[in-house]
Order: sequence, then structure tokens, then C-alpha cells
Amino acid sequence: MKRIVLILSLCLLAFSACLSAELLPTPTLSGDLLGTIVAQTITAKPTDTLSAVTSTMVQSTPIPSPVPPTQTPPLAPLVTPTNTPQKLGPANFPAGVDPLTGLQIPNPALLARRPLAIKVSNLPRNNRPQWGLSLADLVFEYYTEEGTTRFIALFYGNDASIVGPIRSARFFDIYVVDAYKAVFAYGYAYVAEQNRLKASDFSNRLVIEAPGTPLYRYNGGDNLVVDTAALSAYITHTGVANGRQDLDGMSFNPALPAGGLPANRIFVHYSSAIYNRWDYDASTSVYLRFADTADDFSGGLNEQYAQSTDRLTKLPLAFDNVVVLYVNHKLYSPGIYDIQLIGQGQAYAFRDGQGYQLKWNRSSSGVVSLAYLDGTPFSFKSGTTWFEVVGLNSTLDVSSQGWRFTHYMP
Repeated sequence: MKRIVLILSLCLLAFSACLSAELLPTPTLSGDLLGTIVAQTITAKPTDTLSAVTSTMVQSTPIPSPVPPTQTPPLAPLVTPTNTPQKLGPANFPAGVDPLTGLQIPNPALLARRPLAIKVSNLPRNNRPQWGLSLADLVFEYYTEEGTTRFIALFYGNDASIVGPIRSARFFDIYVVDAYKAVFAYGYAYVAEQNRLKASDFSNRLVIEAPGTPLYRYNGGDNLVVDTAALSAYITHTGVANGRQDLDGMSFNPALPAGGLPANRIFVHYSSAIYNRWDYDASTSVYLRFADTADDFSGGLNEQYAQSTDRLTKLPLAFDNVVVLYVNHKLYSPGIYDIQLIGQGQAYAFRDGQGYQLKWNRSSSGVVSLAYLDGTPFSFKSGTTWFEVVGLNSTLDVSSQGWRFTHYMP
């Protein structure tokens, strides 16, 4: 009998202990969340070729903190993305999308006209900062003569109330105006260049400083400028067809293309007087332009830079894509070059901090497009593009300093 009582007492104690343990609160666990560490390095001597550049990525395994089983993580608010960039082109662009940037623009009515090509000065340096370049869809920079460069800027999805200083035309501008079916505003040109412009199919779309045209002197001074809206209205007023044109050819994709190498800094050296640099800003995913402030006769050892800005908007010159085009520079006469932007050639494109070896294409009536070496189309990042045009003999050195292009002709 005593043994039975003892067994019952032990069972009761065990049951009480189990019940007590079941009623105790679950202990809260804590731990540190270790982030992922990524390091990218480029190691190459200045003489290394592109194929010798390597990219090393080291990644540690994240260790998550344990989550108590009784806790339910809060739900994230549901966000519906709006105006998300999408894969577009090279044809059948949706209404309201600029085929030169791949962007939906606030004022789709602007697309019901021709692009506006405007010739802009780069020297002397006291002409800087220029007006309106931050509002251009595309800008081409190219060598003119005696170590200088000039720009031809294309405005389509935006207007700019002032663009300039406007300077004289060169043979290269003819290819750009033809490719983009543009109106062309410029100062004047050498006789041979002016004669070719006048003999072109777009001679009725040429606008120079003259009574009745919208080109004028800023504040009555030396700088020739124009309002893009006034320029487009002027062409319409003259009776020239100024409707929407076929500008198909460029492809856009927000996704990062395959085959890139890290490219956070790009140098383009045209001469001791003209050189520039593009720095990738990861916080905004654009390339920022920096330009020469003094002549450098040391071969790049004493280059001096200042960030390029827009005198109109006060904004830095920031572009989504930077493209270097190797183009034949045919000597026309002493000091005058015919830079022949037609056919195809070698190219390098930079977007999202990555660089790509490509080729450019331009048919007799089309815009400039890009493709991989096997012919597969390459997609621009949706946004603006700055083209650096260099000679066929130009060199490229890739090192830990960045990608350095040095312009040599032809």
C-alpha cells in the first residue's frame, strides 16, 4: 500500500513539473546580422590589353539572426511601381516614349517634330560652362582641328530655352543631321563644308544667324545662342515638314547587359588642350563629366580637371551612357577632316559602372546603334548618351586608374 502511494506521489510531481514548463514564456534569442561584403578590384598595368583585365569578387556567407518561433515578422507595405523602365526598341516604341532615350517624356507633343541639332563650342575655356547641354538627349564630341573639339547636341524629348555658345559646322555634323533627320543650327562653316551642307538633302533645314532666324547674341555679346522651341517653330513657319520622323534603331533595357567589366572612371584624351574624364556616381547610376582646366604637355601626368556644369540649369553634366566610337578621320585638306560616321566600327560603351567592347552600326539613313562583336544587339540604359568620337588609331589602356582612350587619327 505504501509503495502505491509513493508511486502516485512521484507521478503527481512529474505532471506538475511538465505543466509548469509548458506555461513558462519562450526565451527571446538575439544575434548579429552579418552583411555581405563584396570587394571588386581591377589589376592591370597601363599597357595591358582589355582581355588581360580581371575582376575578382569575394563574398562572405551571410549569417542570419535566429527568429523566435512565436514571433511573426511584420508585413512590408505593398508598393505598386509606376513608370518602371522596360525593355524597348529598336522599333515599335510606345506612344510618348522618346526613341533616343527610351524614356516616357512629360510632354509627348514634343515627339511630333524633328530633333534639333545644335553646334556648341568647347574652346576657348572661357566659353564654359555651356548652356543647355544637360537637357540634350544625345551629345557627340569630336576633334575639329589644332587640338580642339566641338559638340553637336541633339534635343528631342526636352526643350532648352538657351543652347550655346553656337559655333561653326564641320563635315562630321552632316552625318549626324542626316542620321537623326534633324534641324541644324550652327554659326557658319568653311567654304567646302558649307557647300556640302547646301548640297545636302536637308539644305532647307539649315539655320544660321541671319535676320528673322531665332539665333541671337546673348545679352548683345559675342555668344551666339538659340531657344530650341523657337528653332522648331521657325522651321515649321518656313514651310519645312516638321513632323515626327523614323528614329528607330536604339535598344534600351534597364537590366545590366552581360559581358561587362568594372568601369568607374573613363578618360578621353584628345590633345594637350582637350581632355576629359567621366566618373561613375553609384548613388545616382550616372557618369559625371570633368573637363580640362589647363593644357597638359606631360602625356597625362599633369592633367587638371573641373566638373562640367550647365550654365542654364546649374546642374552637373550627368549622362546615363558614355560611348566611345572609333571612326575614320579622312584628311580632306590641311587641318580639315571628314569624320565618316557611316557603316560600322569599333566601340566601347559604359553604363551602370560597367564597360563593354562592342561595335557601332549606322546605315545610310539610320541612327547609331550598338551590338556585341557577334552581332547581337546591345542595349543602352534608358536615358541620355554622350558619344566620344576618336580616330581609328586611338589607343586604350585599362588599369586600376580607369579606362584611358588616347585619340589618334585617322
